[in-house]
Amino acid sequence: MTDVAELVRDLEAEQLELQSVVAAIDADAWLAPTPAWGWDVRDTISHLADTDEMAIDTVQGGPYAINDLSARAASGADVTYRGVLKGRRLAPSEVASWWTRTSAAERAVLGALAPDARVPWGIGMRTPSLVTARLMETWAHGLDVRAAVDVAPVDTDRLAHIAWLATRALPYAFSVAGKPPPAEPLRVELTLPSGTPWMSGPENAAARITGSAGEYCRVFVHRLSPADTNLVIEGDAARTAIAVARAFL
Repeated sequence: MTDVAELVRDLEAEQLELQSVVAAIDADAWLAPTPAWGWDVRDTISHLADTDEMAIDTVQGGPYAINDLSARAASGADVTYRGVLKGRRLAPSEVASWWTRTSAAERAVLGALAPDARVPWGIGMRTPSLVTARLMETWAHGLDVRAAVDVAPVDTDRLAHIAWLATRALPYAFSVAGKPPPAEPLRVELTLPSGTPWMSGPENAAARITGSAGEYCRVFVHRLSPADTNLVIEGDAARTAIAVARAFL
């Protein structure tokens, strides 16, 4: 059975690491543009705080549950933009405090969930997937923040969780792309920052993706193009998978 407490500890480590980055910047740096078009650092941290609140209400059946918001919104972008607009009415220090509060509250809520609980986040996720999705989003937006304030990212073996989520989400990625998933099995063989191998899929599969976990995860969160990586992609199923790669809703 998946150790939810361990997952939540890794989520906490990811959140605290990014919070330490923004704690060290000045007010002007909060307005530095990130690689995410139209968003600065304050927008990004506001988005994380806002989606943490969505996660809490989604688990607890509150009015800010993500699927309820999506049903009332004109588009997914409108749902995302709510938190950004809220943050733009706040000072950077207030945004930092907002995310510190919401991230801690989120961890408490997620840590209390049963491992087999199913939460209506998007098409529905069990507890390990939801915790990992929150870790993934923190990491991905953390890449944007670090780029904006010229702080080099340091990859950790927490990427194993994101690689798991990305690979597990491939059927969803195909559905978003409007394509049927290939019948051919896929083997993924990655190397984590520590040098530890991470693997998924049948060992004898002809379709394979091999390489750095950092590059693989960046492709799946759309921070890196497959063409700009050293990933080795073999077979039609692997090429199709990397073309639709997506680890987020």
